Amino acid sequence: MPMLTRLGIVTVTALATTAALAPSVSAAEHRGDDQSRGARHAVFVQTDDPAGNRIVAYHRAQDGRLTAAGSYATGGLGGVLDGSVVDHLASQGSLTYDARHALLYAVNAGSNTVTVFSVDGDRLTQRQIVGSGGRFPVSVAVHDDVVYVLNALDGGSVQGFTVHDRRLSPRADWNRCLGLDPDATPQFTHTPGQVGIIADGSQLVVTTKANGNSLLVFALDHEGAPADAPVTTVQSGTVPFGFVQHGPHLLVAQAGPNAVATVMVNPDGTATQSGAAPTGQAATCWDTLIGRTVYASNAGSATVSGFRIGNGGVLEPLGNTATHPGTVDSAASDNGRFLYVQTGAAGIVDEFQVNADGSLTALDSVTVPDAVGGEGIVAF
Repeated sequence: MPMLTRLGIVTVTALATTAALAPSVSAAEHRGDDQSRGARHAVFVQTDDPAGNRIVAYHRAQDGRLTAAGSYATGGLGGVLDGSVVDHLASQGSLTYDARHALLYAVNAGSNTVTVFSVDGDRLTQRQIVGSGGRFPVSVAVHDDVVYVLNALDGGSVQGFTVHDRRLSPRADWNRCLGLDPDATPQFTHTPGQVGIIADGSQLVVTTKANGNSLLVFALDHEGAPADAPVTTVQSGTVPFGFVQHGPHLLVAQAGPNAVATVMVNPDGTATQSGAAPTGQAATCWDTLIGRTVYASNAGSATVSGFRIGNGGVLEPLGNTATHPGTVDSAASDNGRFLYVQTGAAGIVDEFQVNADGSLTALDSVTVPDAVGGEGIVAF
């Protein structure tokens, strides 16, 4: 994110990608019952262009380097939050892969819609455009046949869907307002940061960033319907942003202290922080999990911070790696060998090899057309 207080959360999946907190899925599982279906050797990047949002596809070679494989209009518009510079959505999980159904979900923040694509290798086919159930969608979470979209404006809301015939069916009774201050400014630091579903599907988690400095947890019933109201845990001054799940813990990027925190979400919906590891960088807001290593993006420092995850979620720092300016979202290949880091200042994706000790070796980079300030990346 831009200067001063940026919002961050370290997410320990690789919501390698994305917004659900479930463990990463193998390439074979990606393909599902139909072996010709699903993402393989690909990286998808969202432009979030206000003139027309697109998903740019890249083929991943065996050595990790990317080559352009196509560009797909979402049929909607990107959006820009007031005050944002390199991170126009100020969120994690705006582009999310659904392995169970081989679908890709892309938010169109400027159109209040979500586009659903089917995925075959590094190719996409648009299947549906559906209303997000609120204003300015920024993050998507998926668990089995349940999908939730986080809307950032008007105090924030979550809208639930079910997946039928590889399309989203909105559930009118699964919409919940978050009750945040709709007039708090600047928008990019005072809108919710991410929605995620706990790996067992029992709880929905939302981070509020500076608009509450809280984790909101909705209990979900066996069908996926949310409780009427969330349990709120305030973490004063932490500005919780992105998160991932590793074992029983969430790893949350905190933009206030610029740290990655280890948090347990309890059965009653309360959240208990057991520790935090500072990055020593600025605007720590996004994260990606590869095995027992989490990588946090620092938008204000143009770096990625690595941490080895020990027993009890204790984080051991591995050092920082430079990126192009405006480090935002990132994603890991499904074999864990490569990390792809989206940078918003010039719309560049940096390619890294992941070494055995967790260090990163720069490979190359690609410039994504019309993606300055863009957010949303998934990799396979």
